[in-house]
Amino acid sequence: MGLENLHDFLTDYFTANQCDITENNNGKLSVQLTAEMDEILMNRPFYWQYVKTLGYPGEPMGITFITNPDRRDEEGEWIHFGSPRLHQIFNTLISQGKFTKIYQQIAPTQRTALVPWLVINSKISYTGKHKKDEIKSIGLQLINGAMITHIMDELDAMTLQSSIPDFCYTITPLIRPKSGYLRIIQYIESYLQNYDHSWAEESWRYLEEEQKLLEHFYKNTNEDDEYKNQMTQELVAIENRFKPQISIEVVNGGIFYLSQKSSNKLTGKN
Repeated sequence: MGLENLHDFLTDYFTANQCDITENNNGKLSVQLTAEMDEILMNRPFYWQYVKTLGYPGEPMGITFITNPDRRDEEGEWIHFGSPRLHQIFNTLISQGKFTKIYQQIAPTQRTALVPWLVINSKISYTGKHKKDEIKSIGLQLINGAMITHIMDELDAMTLQSSIPDFCYTITPLIRPKSGYLRIIQYIESYLQNYDHSWAEESWRYLEEEQKLLEHFYKNTNEDDEYKNQMTQELVAIENRFKPQISIEVVNGGIFYLSQKSSNKLTGKN
């Protein structure tokens, strides 16, 4: 589920961290890391301590990720929702800071307004008999309330920078970021309410079957307190393991100031 979404997320992640994408084709992503990203991801602390002590710049590694299951036997690191590497990347987003403010890079010749967008990247985790994660990237314009899903795909085509461009000024939001955040969360909750929950029904059936099997096993054993306590503990463990649940985690977010032209394009206006 969401393999293309994962691939796009990885592309956006490494592009945002100034890494060069050397190959991006059919579920295969090759990246030349920066020194900073090598230190964060490649677990080479002694190497970097050594080169820094000598005053050398160091040589960052390249890495290839495979997100297409049909290519998982090819050279590269197979990455998928739930894999340790992906959790490591999520953790770097948290450690680097969840919130940012960024501006579209434009070069106007006169004073130009930039429109504020609240962008939230979230991870939806489905746990039960099977576990799976889904990335949601949602943007909300803080002037008219227009909402765009998969906004990172659109932002990937724009050049962004951390400082406001010359001759530009920002429009004050009419919708407060906190209110916008709640709108996005409400959208995600509505999305989940209309989601196909057959996976949860399967998990409940499996949970009940496992509990009945365990109760049948203990039925023919001694009924002293020790066995009763052990059965209770195992029943709780089965429920914790297979009970279907959904959780929403905000990975990161920010205010993106975009040109009026780009904002109109995102919302389908001329």
